Amino acid sequence: MSAPFTITQQPQTAVPDAFRSAYGHAPTVIARAPGRINIIGEHTDYNGGFVLPAALDKATYIAASLRADQTVNVYSLNFDNHNSFTLDELIANESHDATLYPRGVLWLLRERGHALRGFDLTIGSNVPIGAGVSSSAATSVAMIEAAAYLLGVTMTQTEKAMACVRIENEFVGVRTGAMDQLISALGIDHDALLIDCRSLSTLPVPIPAGVGLLLLDTGKRRDLSSTGYSTRRAECETAAQLLGVSLLREITPERFEAEQAVLPELNARRARHVVYENARTLEAVEALRNSQLAHVGELMNASHASLRDLYEVSCRELDIMAALAQAEPGVYGARMMGGGFGGAVIALVDADKAAAIGARVAAAYDAHPEIAPSGLRATTLIGQAGPGSSVTHVG
Repeated sequence: MSAPFTITQQPQTAVPDAFRSAYGHAPTVIARAPGRINIIGEHTDYNGGFVLPAALDKATYIAASLRADQTVNVYSLNFDNHNSFTLDELIANESHDATLYPRGVLWLLRERGHALRGFDLTIGSNVPIGAGVSSSAATSVAMIEAAAYLLGVTMTQTEKAMACVRIENEFVGVRTGAMDQLISALGIDHDALLIDCRSLSTLPVPIPAGVGLLLLDTGKRRDLSSTGYSTRRAECETAAQLLGVSLLREITPERFEAEQAVLPELNARRARHVVYENARTLEAVEALRNSQLAHVGELMNASHASLRDLYEVSCRELDIMAALAQAEPGVYGARMMGGGFGGAVIALVDADKAAAIGARVAAAYDAHPEIAPSGLRATTLIGQAGPGSSVTHVG
């Protein structure tokens, strides 16, 4: 699969234009689903814990129409390629090309007993791929929006999100939690969303005026299916079992300190991160509500240290980027974001300084003696909290 490129035209315009060029007619529907940033609450979702993400104002768009046969055609703008499969081929393809999530969505709908038809699809996105902002969840949620609409399948936004979690877990084979899909489907303009990943309840958390969300991409890419992501989940499940609970979410810091001796050293480190990350997330919600931005930043910095030292999902590139950002005036806090092993750092900053901060941190990262020889180069994105997924156009 070739490397992706950035769509210079806005995808909401580029995608339907490319659809017409590829198929000779206008699409019936255009669906969108955003990527996400996560202020705090990392690797807690699959432990039933708390997360505080926001839907990005960057999204994946899918233009779609039904066909009369069993063929599904997929044109990807970001990879500039065409692929096709039939409804008899609803299995995960080893190359994980642009058809992976369309296959997965149709596989799930068939599993649920819905009658399928072929599709013509065009997919385009300005969500950075591999940067830890969940471009994959954005694609699956956008596809389920389009397919559900065209096939007449009624689902709530939460049901769409959880269907996409099942696709990721069972079809793609990555045992993620539910945060990425839930925020993509349920995001609220201008707000972060506190998600209880056990009950799936949500609570809007306004982002104070003047606060910017700065994404600092290390340029290092990772694939969660080939990293230690699933191992970390298994280590947490073992810790929960030894502590006598179904999910680490049920363990308070006080109980952990009293009972941690039953855990092997490795499992204790993993559990300590999860237990205290849940506490940090709830504390950050209150701090945001009270505009205590310096305290939110302290919690974010502590989250990065915990992910680096206890959960061991950071990498040298992420550590360098986070340290450079944390040292900048106008940055309240910064931490690695996403599954880890590569991707991006999220920084909470003064909004009017975000562009200048991003430029300085990126330049320092590119020139860092451990980074410069690698050829990696930083990119930055100033994010805003945007709305969740929807069908944006019906032809």
